[in-house]
Amino acid sequence: MAYIKKIYVNYKDCSTQTTLVLPCILTEKGVIISHLRYLAWFNSKSESWKERSCYALKLLLKYINAVPQIENATKLLKAFTEALITGTIDPTTRTDALYLYWRPRTVRDTNNLLFHITHYTDFLMLQDEHPTIRVNPFRKATSYEERLNWCAYYHKQANVFLNHLTKKDLSQQQVRLVGSFNEELIDFEYAVRFPEDQIKRLIYLGFEKNGQYDYKSQAITMLMNYGGLRKSEIFHIYTSDITLNPNRPQEALVRVYHPELGIAPDPHFKNRREFLLSKTSFKPRNNYSFTERLYAGWKNPLLTSKQGYFEVVFNPPEKAKEFLLIWANYLKYQRVEPLRSNPHPFAFTNSLGEPETIKNFQRLHKRAVERIGLICKKDHGTTEHGHRHAYGFRARQAGLNQVEIQKAMHHKSPTSCLVYIKPTLEEVREKLREIQ
Repeated sequence: MAYIKKIYVNYKDCSTQTTLVLPCILTEKGVIISHLRYLAWFNSKSESWKERSCYALKLLLKYINAVPQIENATKLLKAFTEALITGTIDPTTRTDALYLYWRPRTVRDTNNLLFHITHYTDFLMLQDEHPTIRVNPFRKATSYEERLNWCAYYHKQANVFLNHLTKKDLSQQQVRLVGSFNEELIDFEYAVRFPEDQIKRLIYLGFEKNGQYDYKSQAITMLMNYGGLRKSEIFHIYTSDITLNPNRPQEALVRVYHPELGIAPDPHFKNRREFLLSKTSFKPRNNYSFTERLYAGWKNPLLTSKQGYFEVVFNPPEKAKEFLLIWANYLKYQRVEPLRSNPHPFAFTNSLGEPETIKNFQRLHKRAVERIGLICKKDHGTTEHGHRHAYGFRARQAGLNQVEIQKAMHHKSPTSCLVYIKPTLEEVREKLREIQ
C-alpha cells in the first residue's frame, strides 16, 4: 500500500564524517535518498526552509500517486500546480476523485511550494549519477526516485518544468511552460504593533510570578519592545552578553551574537558552536530540529562587529537603565542556575535551570496579555512580534530616517523597514484635512 510520511533521521556525511538530524520523506519503497542528500548539501539553510522543502516534495509525491495515468512530465507538473491553486475538491458535489481533499492555496503559498520543487530538481540535474538513472518514458512501476529524476530530466532537456521565481535573464528569451502564478501586489496599511498605551501595563501588571514580578518575562519583553529584537534572537543570548555599558555604567549593554559563528565567551574556542559542543551537552539553538523544544530560529540580521554580533539600541534610550534594573533583579532573585552536571551559558532559564523555550515564553506572554484585559491576537498586534513593530514605529515617530531605522533594527536591506516608515491611511487622511 502506497504511503508518504515525513520522519527524522540521523544522516552521516561520508566526506566530513559529521552526523546531521534531518527531516526526510519515507515511502513504501523506502527513504527518498536524493532529497536527503539535497537537504544535507543545503544544511546551512534554516530548519523551517528544510521543513518546507519536505512538505513540497510530500505534496508532489502524493499527487503522483493519485494520478498514475499521466505519463507526460509537463502535463503532470502543470496539473499539480493547478491542483495547488484551485484545490482538488469539487465545490458542487464536495467530493474529490483523487481522494486528496486539498483546499485552494494562496498564490504566495503555491509559488513558494513550486520554488522548493524547482530548487530540488535543479540539484538533481547536477548530480554525477543522474544520467545513469534517467527514466524515459515514465512508467507506473518505477520507483519514486526514478520518477523524480525523470521530472528533473525534462526540466533540463526541454526547459519546461517550473518557472524560476527569481529575476529572469531576458537575453535568454526562454520561459518554462509550467510557470508560477502572478501574485497581486498588496500594500499593507501598516505594521500591526503592540498598543503603546498598554506596554507599561503589560510589563508591570501582566507579568506576575507567585505574587511578585516575573522579572524574566519583563526582561524578554523589554528586549523586544524597547530593544527591537525578534523573539527568536533573545533565546540565543548568553548571560555574559548582557553587561554594563562602559560609557554609561547605569545602562545595560546587550550584544546578540551569531549562534554559531559569534566569538565564544571562552578565548580557547574559535566560535560559539565549538564552545557549546565542547563544554556543554547543548548545541547552537538554530541547529536543533524545527520540532524540538530548544529550537530557536536565526534570520541572519545585520551584524556590526567582526566578532559576530550586533548591539541592541534601546528606544527610548532611558529604557537601557530600566532594563538593567530588571535584569539585575532577575539574576539576584529568580534565575535558576543550570545544574553542575548539565551546564549551559544561556541567559534565560526555566524552573529546572534548563534553557528557556520560545513556546513557554509565548504561553507566559499570552497569559499576561489576557491578565490586563487584552486579546492576544496577531491582528491586534498583541502577540510577541507586535513588540518589534512597535519599536519600528516608535523609531519613525522619533524622526529617524530610513537608513537609521535599518541600522537600529539590524536589517540588511534599507527597504526592509519601509513598513514602519510609510504612513497609515488615517495619517494620509489627516494630512489632507490639514491642507484644507
